[in-house]
Amino acid sequence: MFTTQGRMKSPPTQQKGPKKTLPSSNKQAATLPLVSQRLDSARPANSAESPTRTPPPLFLPPSVSSKTPTITTTPPRLLRLHSDQQPRRAPQIPRAFRLLPSRTMGASAATGMQMVAARPCISASQGMLTSRAAVSRIGRALSTTTGFATCPRICYSSPLGSSKRSGVAIRAMSSESGPQGLPIDLRGKRAFIAGVADDNGYGWAIAKALAAAGAEILVGTWVPALNIFETSLRRGKFDESRKLPDGSLMEIVKVYPLDAVYDSPEDVPEDVKGNKRYAGSSNWTVKEVAESVKNDFGSIDILVHSLANGPEVTKPLLETSRRGYLAALSASSYSFVSLLQHFLPIMNPGGASISLTYIASERAIPGYGGGMSSAKAALESDTKVLAFEAGRKGKIRVNTISAGPLGSRAAKAIGFIEKMIEYSYVNAPLQKELLADEVGNTAAFLVSPLASAITGSTVYVDNGLNTMGLAVDSPTISS
Repeated sequence: MFTTQGRMKSPPTQQKGPKKTLPSSNKQAATLPLVSQRLDSARPANSAESPTRTPPPLFLPPSVSSKTPTITTTPPRLLRLHSDQQPRRAPQIPRAFRLLPSRTMGASAATGMQMVAARPCISASQGMLTSRAAVSRIGRALSTTTGFATCPRICYSSPLGSSKRSGVAIRAMSSESGPQGLPIDLRGKRAFIAGVADDNGYGWAIAKALAAAGAEILVGTWVPALNIFETSLRRGKFDESRKLPDGSLMEIVKVYPLDAVYDSPEDVPEDVKGNKRYAGSSNWTVKEVAESVKNDFGSIDILVHSLANGPEVTKPLLETSRRGYLAALSASSYSFVSLLQHFLPIMNPGGASISLTYIASERAIPGYGGGMSSAKAALESDTKVLAFEAGRKGKIRVNTISAGPLGSRAAKAIGFIEKMIEYSYVNAPLQKELLADEVGNTAAFLVSPLASAITGSTVYVDNGLNTMGLAVDSPTISS
């Protein structure tokens, strides 16, 4: 049954001895607030009865224990219990939160308390969901309105309950204070770039971008160009182009001799073995280089294919020999398959591989012959298949970059690279020079965790030239 004041009246109980009654001075001392801790029973003898008490704070850390908030009790109808009932315990606060005193304390004992998450959240969406549930429970227990926590650098201040109540600010605490924005961070990653022989090609630009992001750089250099490349590197001829955005120089940890046309020593013909340009070098087939990298470093995270060669590239396709056609596919397309085949066992799960292609794979580029257009088309098709197979087998992503024309030493072999660069400048949507660093930055993004869901894709970095179906500088248009 209930009394007229809304409190439940205790049922009559039989007592063997005389009924004990509490003095009126002790009845108020038996009353406990719902959300405060147990009050000290000891009180100075000369202190007067007062409805206002100053209990120790709840869960206060040592750094703020001296700042004891004053908690004012609410009307007796809400907080007083019948003298012969057991006092109700204060609500339990999850360990993930700790309470700090706020600037002001209102009528409710917990209003204005700030809660700070004791651990950083994993993701924005997951953090919001878990924090909403936890805060909701605390809000119901303390009769306050709260906000919700998210990851660092993302702040939500809108309350979950009524706007008439005072809100509680909640933010995730992180032990790391990184830079603002979305930096590409490849620290702790190791990259092998196949096809670096000078400092003015796309392979070099990719190596610089990966190094700037913190990756450890290994390169594979075509055997006939190895001596010149290492000598130039050692004498400082590349120091100017080695400069990274922070002013330091790109460090190439090791240079490996490589000829990606040959998978194993058994595939090397005798005339190549006896060639003086290969003299003094060993272990330069794809299989041997992969084994050397494994012995030296154990594993890699990034594989870059920057190789292409067509011995008959200046010939129209109708005049290309079978040998020249197959040689173009072997050096420019299958070499990527072979590299990934041999390096996949030593690639860490979550790694990435990229290659370089050209718009001639899908558009007719007169003069880009000798089977090179076919080789680029095969490379793009293989990218999709390898993305599936390497993704399922080793959790490795595979993408290719379709880059615009660049006046590198290798590109000059086709004979009209300058005209192609001029054509691109005049007809592309973005009328500007294409820089090798722009391709390098794209490669750094594709191999980074920021592109963790991108695989099997051809990414165009050509100022938009691939979108054009008509040359705007055509005499027919201008007339």
